[in-house]
Amino acid sequence: MSKPLSLPRIVLMDLWHHKWTFLLALCVMLNGVAVVYTSHVSRKLTSEEALLMQERDRLNIEWRNLLLEEQSLAEHSRITRIATKELNMVRPLPNEEVVVRVP
Repeated sequence: MSKPLSLPRIVLMDLWHHKWTFLLALCVMLNGVAVVYTSHVSRKLTSEEALLMQERDRLNIEWRNLLLEEQSLAEHSRITRIATKELNMVRPLPNEEVVVRVP
């Protein structure tokens, strides 16, 4: 009488007999995992892009505000007022002006 086959041996023999079907099924499963992983990475990058766009918009607004502040601080009338009131500066008279010539 022949020795009965063990279950792992029967499974391996069946897999070998249907090796192409098994290989195709394995490829389909790996492809499914790859699709899920790619979708996850894509969603993660999309949300990161949205956060970076919000940060860019915030920085653009701050930049515009700083430009406005710089323009207001550099106005001629403001500088003249600070020079006369806070620093006690006055415009020299024409006879007090000294012209320096550079050779």
